[in-house]
Amino acid sequence: MEEKLKQQLSDCVKVVLFGPESTGKTTLSKQLARHYNSVWVPEYAREYLQNKWNNERKTCEPKDLLPIALGQMKLENELAQKTDSVLICDTDLLETKVYSEAYYVGSCDPVLDKYAQENTYNLYLLTYIDTPWEADDLRDKPDERERMFKAFEKALASNNRPYVLLKGNKKERLKKAVSNIDKLLNKED
Repeated sequence: MEEKLKQQLSDCVKVVLFGPESTGKTTLSKQLARHYNSVWVPEYAREYLQNKWNNERKTCEPKDLLPIALGQMKLENELAQKTDSVLICDTDLLETKVYSEAYYVGSCDPVLDKYAQENTYNLYLLTYIDTPWEADDLRDKPDERERMFKAFEKALASNNRPYVLLKGNKKERLKKAVSNIDKLLNKED
């Protein structure tokens, strides 16, 4: 199982959208993939947990985190082979780790923790909580956005991850994201 949580080698720049729920990560992921004529890795947890909700009327439990992590890395590893420019990831294992620790009394499966720290990305785009909350079946903590934002920012800082904070409307966020990704792509040339 552990090998399935490991990133496979690829020739692309990897960018992760990172932050609390309902902060525009998926919207921006799709915009960036279109902008760079590349692919984006959807958040596997959304599909997994929506199916669970639809079939069992249950939300995420600690036992769901490893299957979510495995599904996420399977998607990422498959899609990383389809581009040699930039891969836009709607999430990563570090985000799963943050949710695990925030929702389940500070705990995280040791295997998930290991790969959350070992898998690497070129840039994280940390999405701020200045976007309107949009409720759905899975989003359940509108009053926790500030606390969760701080947890996400702390995770990036404590793990020495390169990140840029994105605030403002969709256009402003896209412009700042593109500017920072372009800097990475120009370094790669």
